[in-house]
Amino acid sequence: MAPLQNDRFLRALLRQPVDRTPLWMMRQAGRYLPEYRATRAQAGSFMGLCTHPELACEVTMQPLRRYDMDAAILFSDILTIPVPCHLRGVFYARRCSSSNARRSASSS
Repeated sequence: MAPLQNDRFLRALLRQPVDRTPLWMMRQAGRYLPEYRATRAQAGSFMGLCTHPELACEVTMQPLRRYDMDAAILFSDILTIPVPCHLRGVFYARRCSSSNARRSASSS
């Protein structure tokens, strides 16, 4: 197995010394990206995005390709939990303008 190129996040989790505090990206932080929107359109729906491992992996990695981050949290959503429980749900699409995303990010 090849050695990891960036293990800062893993070392921090193990309480080992690191050169700086690791940064990581949650999926919600990337949904304003044009490449995320294109991948979601390819999936056909939000649930399609959640249930296709290749697409979920793709949207997880997109912010890491753009920004110098140490890790990403694998894309999923808490709203997928009712599905295997045979509970019905409906997802409503909501547009997020880039100005709203910037305003939300700056207030965090």
